[in-house]
Amino acid sequence: MEFGFTTAAYVVAAVLFILSLGGLSGQESAKRAVWYGIVGMALAVAATLVGPGAGLWFLSLLLIAGGGAIGYVVATRVQMTEMPQLVAAMHSLVGLAAVFVGLIAHIELGRVLGMDHATRETLDGFAGLLAHKTAVEINILRVELFLGIFIGAVTFTGSVVAYGKLAGKLSSNASKLPGGHMLNAGAAAISAITLIWYFNTGGFLPLFIMTLAALFIGYHLIMGIGGADMPVVVSMLNSYSGWAAAAIGFSLGNDLLIVVGALVGSSGAILSYIMCKAMNRSFVSVILGGFGGTTGPQMEVEGEQVAIDADGVANALNEADSVIIVPGYGMAVAQAQSAVSELTNKLRAKGKNVRFAIHPVAGRLPGHMNVLLAEARVPYDIVMEMDEINEDFPETDVVIVIGSNDIVNPAAQEDPNSPIAGMPVLEVWKAKQVFVSKRGQGTGYSGIENPLFYKENTRMFYGDAKDSVNALLPKID
Repeated sequence: MEFGFTTAAYVVAAVLFILSLGGLSGQESAKRAVWYGIVGMALAVAATLVGPGAGLWFLSLLLIAGGGAIGYVVATRVQMTEMPQLVAAMHSLVGLAAVFVGLIAHIELGRVLGMDHATRETLDGFAGLLAHKTAVEINILRVELFLGIFIGAVTFTGSVVAYGKLAGKLSSNASKLPGGHMLNAGAAAISAITLIWYFNTGGFLPLFIMTLAALFIGYHLIMGIGGADMPVVVSMLNSYSGWAAAAIGFSLGNDLLIVVGALVGSSGAILSYIMCKAMNRSFVSVILGGFGGTTGPQMEVEGEQVAIDADGVANALNEADSVIIVPGYGMAVAQAQSAVSELTNKLRAKGKNVRFAIHPVAGRLPGHMNVLLAEARVPYDIVMEMDEINEDFPETDVVIVIGSNDIVNPAAQEDPNSPIAGMPVLEVWKAKQVFVSKRGQGTGYSGIENPLFYKENTRMFYGDAKDSVNALLPKID
């Protein structure tokens, strides 16, 4: 009865998770999709607590309450601008959990195998599951444990490094230790050798050595990726965390963990592939941590940045018929989305064609700008993807770039030695006038110089994005 109820609950939870993922594909259905996920997770936890092998109720409830309290505090305190590094931190916890669960399962396997046949027959729960496995199934379990710990360890250190880069605690530049890819290859070779060792002996030492090697691989892979490519890294680590969970699900014999892990792993991999395609990157090179650096001296930028004040920008907006707004991470930092939304409403009320151009990797998280604009109640139908709007820039009167750098950088097309060479970008420089809202003359998070700022039709609108946009509002007549 217990097993039947848990299985049925897991099936319902799995369906809810699938509906949640499907709903997250659109802004209008995203809120409903989040509730599907919440209900599905609550059902999954409840079914696990009352299912086969349940026990230690007080400890379980205490840990759930503690985790829920921490999650609530984090969710209420973290700003939207800090969401990318929060996601990276959550991925690190999933990886660490996979490592711990795998190691504990290894210890439990050793304990069960050390018992006599009669004692094994009295076991229940996970120990009982292990007691009834054949020799072949034990070997398969060891491979599953090994893979779960390996992927989890890579995810853990990789996510910690990604968090450090996104939070500004580590340099955003791509950097590797002397030896570069050979170190990664050596660590991978050690992991392969220890797999054979562990498969044949079941000892703890090969598992421990592999864990150290995997922790190094995760660290060194992500350190070798530049800041401009962090959105892809976050998506990739999301995929890794899913596969780690799926591998551990196989080890524990937990069907729901397998399904959820596969959903997260496959959706993260698909998103990573889509983003790599949007950035003209090789998916394999992402996995190997071999992109995000320069290939030679970058092209020197000539000219000077010409500043403009709020009056000049407002005059251009009042005279324009078509306006495209390109938001970036700077808009998130300044929390300017509400001011931008108000500016949009005023311009549209005057009959102007106002749209938003969203690059696939704008911000530091996939969909970052879409979330901010939805929060500010910008109509969904004027928020356009890069492929939908890129051809319209030559016929556009005014483009306002708010806190973006790499996604509007013509060096991607003009400089083969640029770290973003070949990446499709929003071709804003083809518009009649371009105004760039920016704090100062720095190169920004990724450290890449932008020739757009020096072009004849570009004017720099210096200052905090929120203050700058608010200064425009009373001047739109």
